[in-house]
Amino acid sequence: MAKLGANYWRLFSASVISNLGDGIAGIAYPWLASLITRDPVLLSLTVVAGRIPWLLFTLPAGVITDRVDRRKLIAWMDVFRFLLTGGVAVAVAAGASSLPAPDTEAFVPPANQGWWLVLVIGASFLFGIAEVFRDNAAQTLMPAVVEKEHLESANGRLWGAEAAANSFIGPPVGGLLLGLALALPFFVDAGTFLLSALLIFSLKGSFRARHEGAVPDREPFLTEIKAGVRWLFAHHLLRDLAIVLGLMNAMLQVSFVTSVFFVQEVLGLDAAAFGVLMTGGAAGAVAGSFLAPKVSARLGSGTSLLITLGGSALTLSVIGLTSSWPVVWVMFALNAFLGVVWNVITVALRQTIIPDGLLGRVNSVYRFFAWGMMPIGSLLGGVIVALSEPGLGRITALRVPFFVAGAVYVVLFLIGIRRFSTDRIESARAAAE
Repeated sequence: MAKLGANYWRLFSASVISNLGDGIAGIAYPWLASLITRDPVLLSLTVVAGRIPWLLFTLPAGVITDRVDRRKLIAWMDVFRFLLTGGVAVAVAAGASSLPAPDTEAFVPPANQGWWLVLVIGASFLFGIAEVFRDNAAQTLMPAVVEKEHLESANGRLWGAEAAANSFIGPPVGGLLLGLALALPFFVDAGTFLLSALLIFSLKGSFRARHEGAVPDREPFLTEIKAGVRWLFAHHLLRDLAIVLGLMNAMLQVSFVTSVFFVQEVLGLDAAAFGVLMTGGAAGAVAGSFLAPKVSARLGSGTSLLITLGGSALTLSVIGLTSSWPVVWVMFALNAFLGVVWNVITVALRQTIIPDGLLGRVNSVYRFFAWGMMPIGSLLGGVIVALSEPGLGRITALRVPFFVAGAVYVVLFLIGIRRFSTDRIESARAAAE
């Protein structure tokens, strides 16, 4: 463990702390939205607002990541998120008395519903912008912190701890804090961003992009974006992975954008139980973080990716069929396990293959596809429920998105059989080295 170094453990601690806040927010924000509206389309818009920045700002973020000190970019984005979340916390504390109880059968929208929607959607959009710049820079930071041969291990350990904080500890704590005061989880979330920023500022060393030979002259902004696009599209394996991941993420958003309604109305859970349910994802993610490198080594990276696609189709379909929260917990765990397996393999592959001087830009193009599809999926999920409800009824309509997502994953599995063989992946890794 010592071989990973002090910088790694500072980065590790910052990520775990901020993900604890994310886990708390993952319960608090949907619950707040459910007190404002029961309309699936309006609910989806609150999610779309946070995801649309991945379409608008991902490519510029890549250029900026390759131009500036990546450590400072991450830290200042955490400072911004601290201030933004603190502002939301103050607004919620001041206006909580105007919100109704989450009565799903006799819901009456608050008199100032429009103001609340503007607050939640606006904050979600600004938060999404900060997330784009921070997360793109964060994935480029790891190769400057640990050696290439330790990337899978370092990433796996980091994601395991992040998952534990984000989905195992954060949601139950968020549920308990909601029971004490509606604004309390937002104040705690803001504090985690401040602590994360301080830890990132404490990293030692240079975190600017490294270039082979002389540092190239700075090109016009659009020219640098085009360089990232050209590089990714010239590397057919990474291009295919980016497009498939975009569709995967879109389908996850389709299925989960109205999940707070599914939890309340189909499973019949309150805020505290909602938090406990989300620990299923943490259990699977933690297991995946430790086992993913072993799974990849034993089965081969290509086979492991195919299992992720096929297994996710199964888990989403089962969630749509059941009304049992323990079954959903298990499916959450399995789905998260498979997701971490995918991430451990593909992120380490990108960090190994892409030249450091281009890593921010190429990574941003990759994430443009991978994350840019999420707002589309979010809106589609809300629309699917709204269109299904008149003919199928509310409960069945809340199940339909899981079936749609499962069917698309089956198609992705069939595509992956042809494109993601272990030989192709290992050949690409060997060529880069």
